[in-house]
Amino acid sequence: MIGEVVVRLRNSYYRRMSMITRMTDEFARSAQARDVAPAAALFHSLSDPTRLAILQHLTLGEQRVRDLTEHLGLVQSTVSGHLACLKDCGLVTSRPEGRASVFSLATASELLDVLGAAERLLAATGNAVELCPNYGAGTSANRAAEDLKMQTMTGNDQ
Repeated sequence: MIGEVVVRLRNSYYRRMSMITRMTDEFARSAQARDVAPAAALFHSLSDPTRLAILQHLTLGEQRVRDLTEHLGLVQSTVSGHLACLKDCGLVTSRPEGRASVFSLATASELLDVLGAAERLLAATGNAVELCPNYGAGTSANRAAEDLKMQTMTGNDQ
Protein backbone atom coordinates (compact mmCIF):
# COMPACT_ATOMS: atom_id res chain seq x y z
CA MET A 1 0.00 0.00 0.00
CA ILE A 2 2.84 2.27 -0.79
CA GLY A 3 1.63 5.58 -2.16
CA GLU A 4 -1.78 5.41 -0.51
CA VAL A 5 -3.26 7.40 2.34
CA VAL A 6 -6.09 6.21 4.55
CA VAL A 7 -8.88 8.76 4.87
CA ARG A 8 -11.48 8.55 7.62
CA LEU A 9 -14.93 9.45 6.38
CA ARG A 10 -17.74 10.90 8.46
CA ASN A 11 -19.67 7.67 8.91
CA SER A 12 -16.65 6.06 10.58
CA TYR A 13 -15.37 3.80 7.86
CA TYR A 14 -12.15 4.13 6.04
CA ARG A 15 -11.34 4.18 2.37
CA ARG A 16 -8.03 4.26 0.66
CA MET A 17 -7.06 7.35 -1.27
CA SER A 18 -4.08 7.36 -3.55
CA MET A 19 -1.26 9.87 -3.10
CA ILE A 20 -1.79 10.91 -6.72
CA THR A 21 -5.31 12.13 -5.90
CA ARG A 22 -3.96 13.99 -2.90
CA MET A 23 -1.20 15.62 -4.94
CA THR A 24 -3.71 16.51 -7.66
CA ASP A 25 -5.90 18.22 -5.07
CA GLU A 26 -2.90 20.15 -3.75
CA PHE A 27 -1.98 21.16 -7.29
CA ALA A 28 -5.57 22.35 -7.91
CA ARG A 29 -5.48 24.46 -4.73
CA SER A 30 -2.11 25.84 -5.80
CA ALA A 31 -3.52 26.70 -9.23
CA GLN A 32 -6.46 28.47 -7.59
CA ALA A 33 -4.02 30.51 -5.52
CA ARG A 34 -2.12 31.45 -8.68
CA ASP A 35 -5.38 32.47 -10.36
CA VAL A 36 -6.22 34.95 -7.60
CA ALA A 37 -2.64 36.18 -7.11
CA PRO A 38 -2.97 39.10 -9.56
CA ALA A 39 -6.17 40.28 -7.85
CA ALA A 40 -4.51 39.97 -4.45
CA ALA A 41 -1.56 42.04 -5.70
CA LEU A 42 -3.93 44.68 -7.07
CA PHE A 43 -5.81 44.96 -3.79
CA HIS A 44 -2.53 45.04 -1.88
CA SER A 45 -1.42 47.98 -4.00
CA LEU A 46 -4.65 49.73 -3.01
CA SER A 47 -4.33 48.82 0.67
CA ASP A 48 -2.22 51.78 1.76
CA PRO A 49 -4.11 54.97 2.71
CA THR A 50 -1.39 57.17 1.19
CA ARG A 51 -1.55 55.35 -2.14
CA LEU A 52 -5.34 55.67 -2.13
CA ALA A 53 -5.04 59.40 -1.39
CA ILE A 54 -2.59 59.77 -4.28
CA LEU A 55 -4.94 57.93 -6.64
CA GLN A 56 -7.84 60.02 -5.41
CA HIS A 57 -5.94 63.23 -6.11
CA LEU A 58 -4.90 61.98 -9.55
CA THR A 59 -8.58 61.65 -10.46
CA LEU A 60 -8.50 65.45 -10.71
CA GLY A 61 -5.93 65.24 -13.52
CA GLU A 62 -2.19 65.11 -14.03
CA GLN A 63 -0.03 65.99 -11.03
CA ARG A 64 3.65 66.54 -10.36
CA VAL A 65 5.28 65.01 -7.29
CA ARG A 66 5.55 68.52 -5.86
CA ASP A 67 1.77 69.03 -6.24
CA LEU A 68 1.10 65.74 -4.47
CA THR A 69 3.51 66.50 -1.61
CA GLU A 70 1.85 69.85 -1.03
CA HIS A 71 -1.65 68.37 -1.17
CA LEU A 72 -0.88 65.38 1.08
CA GLY A 73 1.56 67.09 3.43
CA LEU A 74 4.14 64.35 2.93
CA VAL A 75 7.82 64.45 2.08
CA GLN A 76 8.93 63.98 -1.52
CA SER A 77 10.61 60.62 -0.91
CA THR A 78 7.43 59.11 0.55
CA VAL A 79 5.26 60.29 -2.32
CA SER A 80 7.86 59.16 -4.89
CA GLY A 81 8.03 55.71 -3.29
CA HIS A 82 4.27 55.29 -3.40
CA LEU A 83 4.14 56.56 -6.98
CA ALA A 84 6.81 54.01 -7.94
CA CYS A 85 4.68 51.25 -6.41
CA LEU A 86 1.56 52.45 -8.23
CA LYS A 87 3.52 52.73 -11.48
CA ASP A 88 4.96 49.21 -11.08
CA CYS A 89 1.39 47.94 -10.59
CA GLY A 90 0.30 49.66 -13.79
CA LEU A 91 -2.11 52.01 -12.04
CA VAL A 92 -0.32 55.27 -12.90
CA THR A 93 1.85 56.48 -15.74
CA SER A 94 4.34 59.30 -15.94
CA ARG A 95 5.79 61.51 -18.59
CA PRO A 96 8.67 63.96 -18.38
CA GLU A 97 7.90 67.65 -18.39
CA GLY A 98 11.07 69.67 -18.14
CA ARG A 99 12.97 68.42 -15.10
CA ALA A 100 9.81 67.08 -13.44
CA SER A 101 7.65 64.02 -14.05
CA VAL A 102 3.91 64.39 -14.46
CA PHE A 103 1.80 61.51 -13.18
CA SER A 104 -1.68 60.46 -14.26
CA LEU A 105 -4.01 57.48 -13.87
CA ALA A 106 -3.17 54.73 -16.36
CA THR A 107 -6.71 53.41 -16.70
CA ALA A 108 -8.85 56.09 -15.14
CA SER A 109 -12.31 54.71 -15.94
CA GLU A 110 -11.55 51.18 -14.69
CA LEU A 111 -9.87 52.47 -11.54
CA LEU A 112 -12.78 54.82 -10.86
CA ASP A 113 -15.13 51.83 -11.26
CA VAL A 114 -13.13 49.82 -8.68
CA LEU A 115 -12.95 52.73 -6.22
CA GLY A 116 -16.67 53.43 -6.70
CA ALA A 117 -17.48 49.77 -6.08
CA ALA A 118 -15.34 49.87 -2.92
CA GLU A 119 -17.24 52.93 -1.68
CA ARG A 120 -20.57 51.19 -2.35
CA LEU A 121 -19.38 48.06 -0.55
CA LEU A 122 -18.23 50.13 2.43
CA ALA A 123 -21.61 51.88 2.53
CA ALA A 124 -23.45 48.55 2.32
CA THR A 125 -21.44 47.06 5.20
CA GLY A 126 -21.55 50.21 7.32
CA ASN A 127 -17.74 50.46 7.14
CA ALA A 128 -17.57 47.31 9.29
CA VAL A 129 -14.12 46.58 7.88
CA GLU A 130 -12.73 49.33 10.14
CA LEU A 131 -13.52 47.04 13.08
CA CYS A 132 -11.62 44.09 11.61
CA PRO A 133 -9.19 42.88 14.31
CA ASN A 134 -6.52 42.08 11.70
CA TYR A 135 -6.65 45.01 9.28
CA GLY A 136 -9.06 47.57 10.71
CA ALA A 137 -8.17 51.10 11.72
CA GLY A 138 -5.70 51.24 14.58
CA THR A 139 -4.33 47.71 14.24
CA SER A 140 -0.61 47.19 14.09
CA ALA A 141 -1.05 46.04 10.48
CA ASN A 142 -2.77 49.29 9.58
CA ARG A 143 -1.33 52.05 11.76
CA ALA A 144 -1.43 54.48 8.82
CA ALA A 145 -5.22 54.13 8.64
CA GLU A 146 -5.51 55.23 12.26
CA ASP A 147 -3.24 58.22 11.63
CA LEU A 148 -5.34 59.21 8.61
CA LYS A 149 -8.53 58.78 10.65
CA MET A 150 -7.16 61.04 13.40
CA GLN A 151 -6.17 63.71 10.85
CA THR A 152 -9.67 63.66 9.43
CA MET A 153 -11.30 63.86 12.87
CA THR A 154 -9.12 66.76 14.01
CA GLY A 155 -9.38 68.62 10.72
CA ASN A 156 -5.64 68.49 10.06
CA ASP A 157 -6.01 66.88 6.65
CA GLN A 158 -4.87 68.95 3.72
